[in-house]
This record gives sequence, structure tokens and C-alpha cells, in this order.
Amino acid sequence: MGCKQALCMTALWLSFIVTPVFAATPVLRVLAWPGYAESEVVQSFERLYGVHVEVTIVTSDAVLWQKISTRNMDYDVFAVNVAELQRYIATNLVLPLNLEQIPNTRHQLPRFRNLAVIPGLVSGGKTLGMPFTYSEMGLIYDRKQIPTPPNTIAALWDPRYRGKVIAYDGGTHNFSLSGQSLKQKSPFHIAAADWQRAAEHLIALRRNVLGFYTQPDESVQLFLRHKAALMFANYGMQQVHLLKAAGADIGYAIPKEGVLAWLDCWVITRAARDPALAHAWIDHLLGEQASHLLTERQGLASTTVEAAASGSAESLLWLQPPEDTNRREKLWGRIRSGDQLSRVMAP
Repeated sequence: MGCKQALCMTALWLSFIVTPVFAATPVLRVLAWPGYAESEVVQSFERLYGVHVEVTIVTSDAVLWQKISTRNMDYDVFAVNVAELQRYIATNLVLPLNLEQIPNTRHQLPRFRNLAVIPGLVSGGKTLGMPFTYSEMGLIYDRKQIPTPPNTIAALWDPRYRGKVIAYDGGTHNFSLSGQSLKQKSPFHIAAADWQRAAEHLIALRRNVLGFYTQPDESVQLFLRHKAALMFANYGMQQVHLLKAAGADIGYAIPKEGVLAWLDCWVITRAARDPALAHAWIDHLLGEQASHLLTERQGLASTTVEAAASGSAESLLWLQPPEDTNRREKLWGRIRSGDQLSRVMAP
């Protein structure tokens, strides 16, 4: 091989080593709920910062916990409700936020700028989550089959709707629903003596249910395809918006027992590769484009825009950390699979 040819081969070899180092595009890894990271929002962020965004959609609190608690290194920023956030804080899985790197907080409504008064967002004087969106979890009903709005959570158990109920596939929220229906002191804290009764009540719900969903689009398809009469709206107004857009003649009711409600926030993982970029993402999601799509396309509330309330402030039961999330999810898995009470309650 000639000297000139050898030099060319050496240059080519070096290019394979050096080029990827300098040409690699930074990647931001995002865990989001359906509708939180619209393609236009992602693309505008990528253009603005010269990065690539990998969005993974989560469908339940249990899935989110599994991903972050076991694979924290795989993600940079994620959305989680404030009640769930507490176990991420307790296990040191999230980073405090630098509010100076999120200037769009100036566009938020006053009640969301005062972070210290929102339980669970500030710990040890440090802010761990940034409010993004919220909703109550009411009842969606078909007006033709249920002409009078249902006024109680017990409607989900009503034998008149056997085989016409759509429910959410999640243990934490379903045990809270059971607690509401049974008129327990708090739906978020099941006493030791009440576990069997709560589980038995969910077995009865399972018998009434036509199908379970995890995502908003999936719930809409189930509701329309099977001509369901009633649905527990885990995603709240997002599902109402999607069903109405599909032409469904539905109503939305707030139970007299009160209605579960969630506040989701953006959080940065302890293992974030570029915390500054993660802060930039949160700031971007508080911008005009993201807020507009969240409200107009998804029907969700934004912390930057005042929204009409479906229920009174007194009716809202903001999610709280449950007494034992793992037990709720384990028992729900058994209930969901069709186990009898004895097997559900087995150690």
C-alpha cells in the first residue's frame, strides 16, 4: 500500500472515531402522560435547542413508578401527580428545581405560583415539582341510557348498568373509589380492618364492568364501540373533550360524595444527563404553544389559563399519598385477573 493511500485510510479510520463524538445530537428523554407532549411542542423544542426528544407515554402510576424506580438512568424528566411524587422524593429519585431556569412560571395563575401552599411540592425548602395540569375524575354517562345525571359514585355498582360500565385499570385510584362508595373516613387511608371489605367491593365492581382502560383514546373507543352507559373518568375533562369530538352525546357528573382530583407536575430525575436541558423542557411546556394545545386539543386544564370548574372547590378530594401503594396494586392485579376474595386476600 502506498504512503498516500495509507494516509487516506488512516484519515477515514479516524473519521469513524472522531465524527460521532462531535456530531452526536443531545437527547432529552421524557416520560409523559397521553396528550402532554404534542408533536408540535416536541418539534419546536428540538428546533429551539438543537436536540432530539424521546417521548415515552405512560398509562398508570404503577408503570411510571416501575420505570423510574428501576431505570432512573434512562430518563431525564417526567410528569407525575403530586400525591405520587412523595415516594419519588422519599427515595431520592428526583432533583430540586432551579426556578430561575423556568422563567415562564410568570405566566402561571397566582395560585400555582405560590408553590409553598400546594402540599407535596416543597420539601426541605426545595421545590421538587412544577405544576402543569389538573382535573377532577368524575362520571361520564350516555344521555340516552341515563337521562338523569348520576349523583353518586355508587352508580358504578348499580346492577342496572351491569356490563355497561367502563373503569380505569389502576389499583391505587380504584381502592380510593371503593373507599368513597363505602363511605370510609378517608379514601386514601384504608384501615387494617377494612381491606377485605374494600377488596370485596372492587370484586363487585369488576362484575359490573364491561372493560378496563389505561389511556384516554382507549376509553373513548371502548365507550363508543360497546355503547357503554357509564364510565369513571380517570383523565377527567380530557375524556369528555375526546368523546364530544367523536360525536358522543354524553354528560359529565360530579358525585355527591366528592370527586377525586389530581394535579400533575413536571419533575427532573436524579440521573438526568443534562438538568439544564430538562429545566428548559419544563419552561417550554409552560409556554403559549404547549398551553394552547393542552386546553384546546386535549381539553385539559393548564396552570397558565383559568378554566371553568366542573365541581365546587369543596367537592374536590385532591389525591393524597395512600397508606400502601404496593398493596393496593398487588390486590388490584388479583382482582382484575378474576381471583375470588380468598385468593385476593392471600399473603
